[in-house]
Amino acid sequence: MSEVISARALRELIGGWLKAGIRVAGPRRVATDQVAYAWLDRPEDCLLGGYIHPHNSIKEFFFPRHESLYEYRIEGKKIALKNPEPLADERIVIGARPCDAAAMPILDHVFNWDFKDPFYNRRREQTTVVTLACREHDHECFCTSVGLGPDAERGSDVMLYELDGDMYEVRCVTDKGGNLMAGRTETSQLTGSVPPGPAKKFDLAYLRETIGSKFESPVWTEATLRCMACGACAYTCPTCHCFDIVDEGNARGGIRAKNWDACQFPMFTLHASGHNPRNTQPQRQRQRVMHKFSIYPDKFGDVLCTGCGNCTRHCSVHLGVQTVLEAAEKSWRNATV
Repeated sequence: MSEVISARALRELIGGWLKAGIRVAGPRRVATDQVAYAWLDRPEDCLLGGYIHPHNSIKEFFFPRHESLYEYRIEGKKIALKNPEPLADERIVIGARPCDAAAMPILDHVFNWDFKDPFYNRRREQTTVVTLACREHDHECFCTSVGLGPDAERGSDVMLYELDGDMYEVRCVTDKGGNLMAGRTETSQLTGSVPPGPAKKFDLAYLRETIGSKFESPVWTEATLRCMACGACAYTCPTCHCFDIVDEGNARGGIRAKNWDACQFPMFTLHASGHNPRNTQPQRQRQRVMHKFSIYPDKFGDVLCTGCGNCTRHCSVHLGVQTVLEAAEKSWRNATV
């Protein structure tokens, strides 16, 4: 036996959350040809089909692009500080792809390492993630290559499986998800399933074992020279988390803010002296890929990638984690033959 909910009842549930003052985010059409995760104003805004992957990721609901840490006001020789208003109590992300939900436990490491980020953790605590299992994928998807799949439950509180007849099977993964859906479903004999995910694009075990010794490999230049340093890969990636902290204001006061940054930007490693230890784009691409598949796993035990494909999907020159690692594996294996 399983628990199911109709598409109509699901939208009514979204409407009830919104009326109760709960902020709800999900996939919605933000342009004629673009779907993105965004805050919903009404249940009809939420799209649960007709696209492969939203343009962005759900990380921005936990780690916003711009975040005020505190305000400051300069009064003579004194500085007055003001903390930001407390975050809202409850939020729901619905219709997340499994590759997006899986990013959150991975990011938990870096935001709770030597310092526990209260802003990130508060959002994690107050947000319930309802994931929609994937029934389709495109050429850029490679979740199976990093140990996930079209219905991977990692990071999800509730998993929805699309059934025939505008119905969804509801599988509660956590207690938080169970509380959210309690009394909202019906018992049924219908069970959801998903088609096989994308074929594996590279051998993760081989690359994890090899990549640490390939810092000087020519493949970094050969495979990544076309990178234009636009940052689309990092900004649409579920797991990229580089940020800068700056003061924004004037001589009278302002705010100290946390803003997204990206290791693909030339100024990211630019020293005040003018020296840049990574002064070419291939060096910056090497850093990004090695961080995801060597540095981060060595430190936290998790690959910093969920195989969503956004990096390649939104790159103007079709460059991304998948294309770089495919080229690297081919080059390194051929070199040993």
